[in-house]
Amino acid sequence: MSDITVFRARKIVTMDPNCPEATHVAVQNGHILSVGGADCGDQWGDVTHDDSLADTVLLPGFVEGHAHMMAGAIWQYAYAGFHDRVDPDGNLAQGFTDLNAVIQGLSDYAKGLPKDQPLVAWGFDPIFLPDERMNKSHLDQISTDRPVAILFSNFHLMCVNSKALELAGYDQGTNVEGVIKGPDDRPNGELQEMAAMFPLIRRLGIDFSNLSLRPDAIQHYAKVAKQCGVTTVTDLFSELTDEALETLLRTTGDDRYPVRLVPAMTAIGGTPTDVAKQALAYKAKSTDKLRLGAVKIMTDGSIQGWTARVKWPGYVGGQPNGLWNIAPDQIKALCREMHKSGVQMHIHVNGDEASEVVIDALAEAMREHAWPTHRHVLQHGQMMGVDQFRRCAELGLCVNLFVNHIWYFGDQHAALTIGEDRARRMDACQSALDAGVTLAIHSDAPVTPMGPLFTAWCAVNRITMSGRTLGEAQKISVQDAIKAITLGAAQTLKMDDEIGSIETGKRADFAVLDANPFDVDPLTLGDIKVLGTVLGGTLNLV
Repeated sequence: MSDITVFRARKIVTMDPNCPEATHVAVQNGHILSVGGADCGDQWGDVTHDDSLADTVLLPGFVEGHAHMMAGAIWQYAYAGFHDRVDPDGNLAQGFTDLNAVIQGLSDYAKGLPKDQPLVAWGFDPIFLPDERMNKSHLDQISTDRPVAILFSNFHLMCVNSKALELAGYDQGTNVEGVIKGPDDRPNGELQEMAAMFPLIRRLGIDFSNLSLRPDAIQHYAKVAKQCGVTTVTDLFSELTDEALETLLRTTGDDRYPVRLVPAMTAIGGTPTDVAKQALAYKAKSTDKLRLGAVKIMTDGSIQGWTARVKWPGYVGGQPNGLWNIAPDQIKALCREMHKSGVQMHIHVNGDEASEVVIDALAEAMREHAWPTHRHVLQHGQMMGVDQFRRCAELGLCVNLFVNHIWYFGDQHAALTIGEDRARRMDACQSALDAGVTLAIHSDAPVTPMGPLFTAWCAVNRITMSGRTLGEAQKISVQDAIKAITLGAAQTLKMDDEIGSIETGKRADFAVLDANPFDVDPLTLGDIKVLGTVLGGTLNLV
């Protein structure tokens, strides 16, 4: 039997300008041998023709450049979000549209828990319920006997009940940044950013590492990715250990594992030198389906949580400027050491002040140590201005913009966080492209659901939940949006020599769709159905 398989499709969109469209692709040993018509593989030897995809459209496998592996396993906790969501098994979780509904829904959920088990929920977002901020008194209605903790959708804040505060030892004398206090000078239940959240996360056993690094969680994550056409997916805040790495190697090493996984090791918990050494040691253990060696650096928080660091004039509601998860001097030290050591960085920046601090730190690191092919990535970059994109282009920095915010939170940002004019230039994809920056776009799952075609729809149309267009000038073309979820995202992962387009020599990774994104109305781009994926020549149907 021939080891060359020629797949036929209704259309193949390659993202290769030398052969933009085709009807057949020849695959050998998991790689693309040739692209063209029915005879494209004939000059290489005997071929086997496969017509199983003849009625479909093939695109390069989508690349999700910013998501988190807990997107699958987080569903072991109660969902408390505003939007309807679908879990990895296809079950609908209805959203809660007011605070009373959240309290009632979680009260019902608590009835099914063992008496000694904390109630943990996720997905809550106070920006949709601006009239009354959730506090401990609301959660005390659910229970005064068991700890109750609700993680906000951005995972940068949480609200807890009195029992949970007691468990953490937070009281009137607590002087920890991010432990918010009420008019009585006692903690009101809101905890902002990791310094305040971590002690309680630890005591409640909310182990994000175990959420992400168990074999079942790794499998669930692959399922989430496959369902939306993703063949390469990141875990962009991985608490890697030697034991966890062995689990990842074993799980992804299964021939049936349907995605390439790219974890970025957290830079928290060690000196910059130690972090760099560990990242390089792990990089040496990379495999076909597990790519290691990058680090993730957290700087500020969340815009919709008012913990992002923003430039003047700040937040329209007069809230204090956000919090630093890592102080600017520590950011500078990490950037210097990672760059010096040849470790690629993915750096969380939501507010424009955070972007400015990071760009300055990277510019200084580059003056001290040459590494022209670094491709460090500013992640989220939601408030970056034209001047910052130009500096990124000059420095060789990539950006991965969180454009899903336009639909999920755009109306609220215009009204409640940064104001109308700055909201129009949030996630400024066109400005980034105009500046010559390598652009990717992402979901940050589970903050918003993974779905690259929906993310592309957001970038092309910039429509909010209310139906308005937010930032006409920042709309990008369908061509640019599809590139941002394929080749652009591959470039940010330094994998564009292997994935991101359908061309000879690259891996045979495809998204299998029921329609061509370039033939449909751009307003329906997000409605295209994903039928499955092909990874290394192996078909994985949804």
